[in-house]
Amino acid sequence: MGIFALSFGFAIQPANAAQLSYGSTGKQVIHTQTILKQLGYFNTEVTGYYGPITENAVKRFQQDFNIESLGIVGPKTSKKLTEIEMMAHVVYGEARGESYEGQVAVAAVILNRLQSEEFPDTISGVIFQRNAFTAVQDGQFYLIPDSSAYQAVRDSLLGWDPSQGAVFYYNPRLATDQWIFSRQAIKQIGNHTFAM
Repeated sequence: MGIFALSFGFAIQPANAAQLSYGSTGKQVIHTQTILKQLGYFNTEVTGYYGPITENAVKRFQQDFNIESLGIVGPKTSKKLTEIEMMAHVVYGEARGESYEGQVAVAAVILNRLQSEEFPDTISGVIFQRNAFTAVQDGQFYLIPDSSAYQAVRDSLLGWDPSQGAVFYYNPRLATDQWIFSRQAIKQIGNHTFAM
């Protein structure tokens, strides 16, 4: 996986980025601290210095996501942070203004697609599949997500699926492709209908 350089000023870090550990400094540390802060693991100012607070935040993150809790950002931790960041961009682009439950449901749809044989088998594959998400097509994906979007992704990854297994969602007032109306509706959350 390479770096996705995005035109709106951020870069999604590759899973094979340099390992970060106690004493590391620089942009990658700032990026990691920023994501951890949005997720609620890093509860102080972003400094760009990987000290004991960052190490403990990384350990808590690793524990929640079943990654060996060493407090070092290696390939597995970096990959998970990258996936969460991409998902948060989708949630914010697609569901900002919706209820928190609705935001979690959008994140859950990404994970449900990941589990389905009908969709790509990676988070990035699901997100960047052609015509899969309006926010990717129209550029809203590149907006900076708020902490609610990150928290929604975290809750979906930890098992909450308000969509009840849906692999599609749409706003019935705005949908222009009639095909989506042929899908079996499961649940309505806010402005989105979740479907199979």
